[in-house]
Amino acid sequence: MALVVICGQPCSGKSTAAQCLEGALKDSESKLTPRVIDESSFHLDRNQCYANMTEEKMLRGVLRSEVDRSVSKDSIIIVDSLNSIKGYRYELWCLARASGIRYCVLFCDVEESQSRTWNKQRRENGESSYDDQIFEDLVGRFEKPDKRNRWDSPLFELWPFRDGIEKSSAAILDAVSYLTKKADAKSRDVRILQPTIATQSSRPSDANSLYEMDRATQEIINAVVEAQSQAFGGPVNGISLGQGLSPINISRSVGLPELRRLRRTFIKLTGQSSLSGPPPQSDAESAKRMFVDYLNRELG
Repeated sequence: MALVVICGQPCSGKSTAAQCLEGALKDSESKLTPRVIDESSFHLDRNQCYANMTEEKMLRGVLRSEVDRSVSKDSIIIVDSLNSIKGYRYELWCLARASGIRYCVLFCDVEESQSRTWNKQRRENGESSYDDQIFEDLVGRFEKPDKRNRWDSPLFELWPFRDGIEKSSAAILDAVSYLTKKADAKSRDVRILQPTIATQSSRPSDANSLYEMDRATQEIINAVVEAQSQAFGGPVNGISLGQGLSPINISRSVGLPELRRLRRTFIKLTGQSSLSGPPPQSDAESAKRMFVDYLNRELG
């Protein structure tokens, strides 16, 4: 149904925002039950996860894989992590597009100095915090979301230090409205991402369908070769292939290599067309009719 990416500096209130959004969605009229995916879901320590680039890359891979397994048209997934790299947010956006669901970014906008203060307070209170070196590294590499980017839009902004974070915060309410609003022809402000051929998984080939296509086209090739041999290599008109099939009209002599090439091209084109529409009929008679029409266009 939707993928929500929480984004912000370290210690900027992202987890609080995720909890408030989760609660607001549960309290909404739709009674949705969202799921939050974060580091704690996998019992990971934040300092260990961001200790170096290798560990950080592994963390992003774990989160991305879990998102990929979880997104569907029946669920709302909230990704509560730094999500500080725009390339990574683009990858998450691609997952949403491939699933054909809504997508949005909730950004906790906090000054670096305030995030630094909150991180220090958490450490003094014995709460989970970042080591100073790791904190400064993450702050320096943070890439602020831009609503002009597809993968950062729509963008809902929170200002935790100035306004606090509540379920009634304007950005939370706007996000809930966007995620729960019924999408129809009149809802121009709700965008459901549409998968493209590049992001769709190709249909698994059906063994029987491939067999029928291969056998049917080979029978047509054999009939054409036989008819040409009886005509001693001259033009052949009206090759009859049985009831329900159009005759094949060939205005010139066609060698077996060219017929085989046409057959391979036909099978390839048929497979490609099935990616963007309903799969073609797989019975032998349908395959013969399509191949005869193809040969008549190419050789007639």
